[in-house]
Amino acid sequence: MVVLAAGFASCNNNKTGNQPSASDANKNSDATTGNNAGHKAADNPNGNSSVKLEQVFSDPTYQLTGVAISAKGRLFTDYPLWTPAIYKYALVEVLPGNKVKPYPDETMNSWKPGESGKNKWVCVQAVYIDDQDAMWVIDPAAPKLDKVYQQSFKLVKINMNTNKVERTYTFDGGIADEHSYLNDVRVDTKRQFAYITNSGTGGIVVVDLKSGKARQVLQNHYSVHTDKDFKFIIDGKELKQDGQPVKFDSDGIALSPDGDWLYYKPLTDTKLYRIKTEFLRNDTLPGQKLKGYVEDLGKYAVTDGMEFDKKGNLYLGDVQNSSIVKISPNLKMTTVVKDARLIWPDSYSVSKDGYLYVSCSQIQKTPEHNAGVNKRTTPYAIYRLKLP
Repeated sequence: MVVLAAGFASCNNNKTGNQPSASDANKNSDATTGNNAGHKAADNPNGNSSVKLEQVFSDPTYQLTGVAISAKGRLFTDYPLWTPAIYKYALVEVLPGNKVKPYPDETMNSWKPGESGKNKWVCVQAVYIDDQDAMWVIDPAAPKLDKVYQQSFKLVKINMNTNKVERTYTFDGGIADEHSYLNDVRVDTKRQFAYITNSGTGGIVVVDLKSGKARQVLQNHYSVHTDKDFKFIIDGKELKQDGQPVKFDSDGIALSPDGDWLYYKPLTDTKLYRIKTEFLRNDTLPGQKLKGYVEDLGKYAVTDGMEFDKKGNLYLGDVQNSSIVKISPNLKMTTVVKDARLIWPDSYSVSKDGYLYVSCSQIQKTPEHNAGVNKRTTPYAIYRLKLP
């Protein structure tokens, strides 16, 4: 899913010392040329001509990021509070006629600076619906992508039958700090654990949903930090803000259908990693030993979000090439669809009837990344495509 940002440039002040450079050859990588040099070349790079994008929602004004589709076909999206001038609601349900209503209600969407952010949306980044049709919302509570507001970052569970908040999980400074940006979440309903990426400082937050106990892991491991030597080329130029290359840490996250593996990656490089969730759930495992269980899968694509289908195929957006790619269980990458409308494919959700929903946030078109010029060309939109 996501993010990050209409203009968020992570300071990336980690001092891990064990980050491999972009020049290191990976045994799973194929050599290619061009902007994506070093990542796996996709089979059928122009996509399947029979796969068509269908637009299901558009917003001409407000920049959206997340997308979630329920088992009953209810569609949701969210709007991070990155730029107050183009912000109305944090989380909405999409209604017929391209209309929206604030979710779960107007009050939850009414936060103003100076108020408590504990029981209202401050800056919603991601929305996710689990296999039991419960909604989970990530609020990093960092307006304008600045510091966390009054430790209001939270994971919120909503009962979609009653449209009421069922439980709120909060995080203190011992788990994540004021520079954190909780980004995306996946939930294992069988084992009752949630996994959250921190793209602000790099890390994975593991939440025991029964006890509410949370901890952050892998903060000092290279897998949660972008490759400092990777040059992120998009639309023919390096993505920058205030003259500096933009760097996003651990962002995209996906849980395998059986819940045994967590896949994740930094945004601004092509590397993909995974780790068995049994190790993440083991809170007695020393951090140094946990690092040894991380598997480097090689180089694929620069993606924001990612999601699995029921067959174990992993879908990513190839942000640099306006495409959606599929990684099969045997780690082979193919291009599913290539379409000029896929301007920064951001977040993903798979419906019960076999459609992949994708939101497009057009991050690289925003003024922050174009010397103050807004280069957005089409409305922010959500599309869907039928999976084979």
